[in-house]
Amino acid sequence: MGSTKASEFNADFQTFLTLVGHLNYTWTNTESLLIHMIAGLTDVRKDIATVIFLTLNTSRARIDLVERLAKMDGQKAETRDEILELTKSMHKVLKLKNKYNHCIYSFDNEGQNASTVLMRISDRKNSIEFGKTSPINKREISLVKETILKTEAVNKALWEFFRRRKFPV
Repeated sequence: MGSTKASEFNADFQTFLTLVGHLNYTWTNTESLLIHMIAGLTDVRKDIATVIFLTLNTSRARIDLVERLAKMDGQKAETRDEILELTKSMHKVLKLKNKYNHCIYSFDNEGQNASTVLMRISDRKNSIEFGKTSPINKREISLVKETILKTEAVNKALWEFFRRRKFPV
């Protein structure tokens, strides 16, 4: 492999890792907005909502809580539907974020051709699957960039929701 190819690979992989870091930052910033959603849906102070948020161990659990609160009796249908649409968008970006945070990276014998190896077991009817690999390439880099933009859009939509619905901020 020529040095140009190797340096292109290293630049792509470094770009990819930087983007994954940006994705994590963007997600964490957006996920923390669920504190305001919890406060608004439960009519509690923001510090209490923060304790509830921090007590839950996963993003999934936090989103599930918000969805369940939105579905409770007494919620206006339009508010509930809007919240469920927002959390649906969050689930979509969470899926890709989790892919890159719950995988290992593998390389060929020359330390090139990076791939992700998912560290999860998929149960099938009569078997299990694990170790699914995906090459880290321009397509994956583009996918991470798109996911960052989608996460930023969810963030803006949440802030707009809080403003319109007068949720605590």
